[in-house]
Amino acid sequence: MSCLEIYNKDMMKKKEGQEEEETRDGTVDYYGRPSIRSNSGKWVAGIIILVNQGLATLAFFGVGVNLVLFLTRVLQQNNADAANNVSKWTGTVYIFSLVGAFLSDSYWGRYKTCAIFQVIFVIGLSSLSLSSYMFLIRPRGCGDEVTPCGTHSTMEITMFYLSIYLIALGNGGYQPNIATFGADQFDEEHPKEGYSKIAFFSYFYLALNLGSLFSNTILGYFEDEGMWALGFWASTGSAILALILFLVGTPRYRNFKPTGNPLSRFCQVLVAATKKSSMEAPSRGREEMYDEDRQGKNASGDTGRRIVHTDEFKFLDRAAYITARDLDDKKQGGVNPWRLCPVTQVEEVKCILRLMPIWLCTIIYSVVFTQMASLFVEQGAAMKTTVSDFKIPPASMSSFDILSVALFIFIYRRVLEPLANRFKKKDGTKGITELHRMGIGLVIAILAMVAAGVVECFRLKYADKSCTHCDGSSSLSIFWQVPQYSLIGASEVFMYVGQLEFFNAQTPDGLKSFGSALCMMSMSMGNFVSSLLVTMVVKISTEDHMPGWIPRNLNKGHLDRFYFLLAALTSIDLVVYIACARWYKCIKLEAKDEMQDMMSDDENDTDSDDYEEPMKDSRV
Repeated sequence: MSCLEIYNKDMMKKKEGQEEEETRDGTVDYYGRPSIRSNSGKWVAGIIILVNQGLATLAFFGVGVNLVLFLTRVLQQNNADAANNVSKWTGTVYIFSLVGAFLSDSYWGRYKTCAIFQVIFVIGLSSLSLSSYMFLIRPRGCGDEVTPCGTHSTMEITMFYLSIYLIALGNGGYQPNIATFGADQFDEEHPKEGYSKIAFFSYFYLALNLGSLFSNTILGYFEDEGMWALGFWASTGSAILALILFLVGTPRYRNFKPTGNPLSRFCQVLVAATKKSSMEAPSRGREEMYDEDRQGKNASGDTGRRIVHTDEFKFLDRAAYITARDLDDKKQGGVNPWRLCPVTQVEEVKCILRLMPIWLCTIIYSVVFTQMASLFVEQGAAMKTTVSDFKIPPASMSSFDILSVALFIFIYRRVLEPLANRFKKKDGTKGITELHRMGIGLVIAILAMVAAGVVECFRLKYADKSCTHCDGSSSLSIFWQVPQYSLIGASEVFMYVGQLEFFNAQTPDGLKSFGSALCMMSMSMGNFVSSLLVTMVVKISTEDHMPGWIPRNLNKGHLDRFYFLLAALTSIDLVVYIACARWYKCIKLEAKDEMQDMMSDDENDTDSDDYEEPMKDSRV
């Protein structure tokens, strides 16, 4: 055997070994080459992303947690204007999450999108820190509860708003992509990595809460004492560290290639199906529907996976029916995507339509969740907040929510999930699905609202109703709020973590970031619905000159009734959710090896007309 033959043989063995090591979900490295399992992704990349998320969350909440105080103390805005400005800013963050998801899924990919928006995030924080130090905090030391700040010029105010909206753009575009990008580091078609992918979402939510805990306590304390510039510079430093750490992990990351504009793909299916609305269904069903994979292409991009055909929304299947005109177009140079769509593209639209009822059911839960930052705090302020000579800030009780999240993530990962997996179904599916977990989250949320209502009943029982300034007017200790905060934290583990897993698993490969954006939009809609609900309750309950359920003096109101109303609404939502969950059909992806076998079979067909001939009966 010659040296050349030995060399070629060794190279073939090396090539075969590499092919065996490649990930099976179609991910690629930074240079677009197939990812090698042994030296990419997994927990090395996952931990980098988790730490990045914790640092970025610390930086974001270092600004957001006390933004309303900055507006009132430093910029001298009244409470109503400050609250409205914070609401607009928060809503903008969620709107920008859709922008980030769209750019990621369509054009940039998740790595590039995360990097670009983190740079914008750092620029916004640096600008805020610099403008606060040089222009806004005047005289030095102002902005605490005692020393007011002076007036500011239009340019200084403009600089401030430009800075915080750059922060909103950066964090909003980054947030829905980083969770999905972290999940991309685990090959779901590999048994061990598939399990790690599910675990990643729990640890991701834990990292988010730990970053929030540090900013709510340490940075929140500095800012409350008037050290605004120090708090903002600390947030900036945290964001810079997060960006550097993210870039350091570049050689290790696995990436999915962007698949093009999802809006155009969605519209193409609708238009093609409408054009063929009068067409009868082919007698051979799926076999007579257009499928690019037969020609070695893939409708969902370069992921190497396609979606199994389903029977729901059959009207949309017409977009994949092949007509004589489609065959003529194909012979003349190509298929018209506005007349003929592949089956996988049709199934993408079906997946989104099936997700919508589940997503709508999560909004009521977000209404419950938002009470923790508003009415829970007001309720706590009207309770006994002192222990000896130490005063407990009512907002700091949210620390029990974060501790509960950490505890229940540990309990779920180490106790409940292993126990449930012992009782797997006969078809091999896991015992507790994401839909089950989200339902459990709704049940715990109901218990949280009932607990909050009961605490409020006892708070009113021990309250001084004749008080003028009613902070601490009840002799009931604020620590009686611990159960409701803890129950909210437990419900988050089941609902929000389950929601992240569910939308990531159930969206097509080209729409993963959009799935994460849906989670953020659920929180945004929860804030809006909560505001609308409070407005309606106040308007109705204050008729006939009554103080209402939620008056300025809570001792003259009935906040307990509002909590019980939320419990009732969540119970109704739970019933609707169960119906939607029973109707829901999970997405099914064909494995990469199955597709390769099918493509090989098609290539071995001796008669090339077998693909086109049966379609000639389907004419319009």
